[in-house]
Amino acid sequence: MRAPIGIKIRRRRLEIGLSQAGLAKEIGISPAYLNLIENNKRAIGGKLLLRIGERLQLSLAELSGASEARSIQLIEEMLADPLMKGISLDQNAIRDFVARFPEAAIALTRLYRSYIDAMASIDVYIHRLQSDPLLSELLHLVLNRIAAIKSGAEILASVPDLTDDEQKRFIGTINNESADLTMTVRNLVAYFERTVAQQKAFSPMAELDEAIISQQDHFPQLEELAEKLRHETTGPNGWDESTLIRALQERFGVRFMRVPRSVSMPEQHRFDPTTNEFRVRASATAATRLFQLARLYALKAAPEILEQSVDALELTSDEAKKLARGALASYVAGAMLMPYERFLKDATTWQYDIDLLANLYNSSFEQVAHRLVTLRRPGAEGLPFGFLRADRTGRLTKRLPISGLTLPVSGYGCALWPIYQAFGSERIVRQVAVFPGGGRFLLIAKSVSKRVSNYHEQPLVYSIMLAFDLIHADRTVYGQGLDLSHEAVPVGPSCLLCSRQDCSHRQEAFSSRVSAS
Repeated sequence: MRAPIGIKIRRRRLEIGLSQAGLAKEIGISPAYLNLIENNKRAIGGKLLLRIGERLQLSLAELSGASEARSIQLIEEMLADPLMKGISLDQNAIRDFVARFPEAAIALTRLYRSYIDAMASIDVYIHRLQSDPLLSELLHLVLNRIAAIKSGAEILASVPDLTDDEQKRFIGTINNESADLTMTVRNLVAYFERTVAQQKAFSPMAELDEAIISQQDHFPQLEELAEKLRHETTGPNGWDESTLIRALQERFGVRFMRVPRSVSMPEQHRFDPTTNEFRVRASATAATRLFQLARLYALKAAPEILEQSVDALELTSDEAKKLARGALASYVAGAMLMPYERFLKDATTWQYDIDLLANLYNSSFEQVAHRLVTLRRPGAEGLPFGFLRADRTGRLTKRLPISGLTLPVSGYGCALWPIYQAFGSERIVRQVAVFPGGGRFLLIAKSVSKRVSNYHEQPLVYSIMLAFDLIHADRTVYGQGLDLSHEAVPVGPSCLLCSRQDCSHRQEAFSSRVSAS
């Protein structure tokens, strides 16, 4: 569903006492066209959006409608939940609600996310109760000791002619069982506390995702930082892995080590602050090594700027802030590998050919795909891309949506997306897809390996998918040879959110509360 940008423009225009004809004249369009925009019947962007923002004194972030689009998507997902059975709101009602009461919409979606997190935690505990042997043993001990105490107490209460020795023996048994019960319950509580601590990442990760999406995954301050750090780590022969290793050693005393398979280290890389060693598995790709070296350099060289950027996200938990530091350091690393202006120029010149760009910048397919999403500098924007990553189970592990394209907030996507077909192919899989609301997008996907495979290790494989409006297809290498007259593949965001009742690939029951968007 299109974000309610037009309603926001109209409301702001009326606030400053400007007529529709007056605003249209100042920004160089007809009143009729502005009327269509204000009634949300025309999408806008680029220079026109900038002119409107300047005249109405609204920032690009406010005008882009990204936060409203996200709220609309979350409310749609909320209404599709079985909990909301019997409640029906059409698309226009949702859009108007978000446009008129944006803060209330945010509050509502936060409550829903909290509900989702709570349900996820409940599912975890149900699974633990059913399958955790230690938990089952502790609960069994609790029940046995309660039964022993109850039995002893019943005998003392119901048998009047017990001897003194017998009474002492039963009282002693009750005391011993009570002490053992106390210890068992303490162990049980401690065990639950440990598992609770492990499950706290549900909410922090979701909170961080929402914060990054609200910024359209573009951080001007970090772009400037990346330019500075790349300049200071460039050697006489250019900028590469060796110059970063040398800069980390000379400035921070960090020792770089390639770790063989014989050394136990489940992660791809690890920095040990006690020894000041940065260890990378020998199976890590060259692109991974370069990226992680740049990421570590950003963490070491600019902790204050990273902390300022974390604070600007207004996260509520320490866990989310910790995750944000790592995510923003990764952002800087990507910007160091692919400097904004040069990368945008090359992307445009080579028609967004991701494999070619990866070769030019010594980067991976995923790194380039993610970098393309961040090219949102006002006045110097790249194509608007949505980004998805899935693991082999089909679960979506990373998502960056774009306006007009509804993506699931969690779980799994549409089974017809090429992100799932790509696992069985070594080439890029492309697809012209039409969503339930009529939006037509070009989807491209490719399977990627996070490490070099060898006899002892299976490759760590993901699938990456980019999505963009079909109107931009001719600006990309992936639009070449497309026959747009052929019927597009009818897809959806996910079974839960999809309004297609007759889809033969549906895995969840159709919800009457979901309409075409």
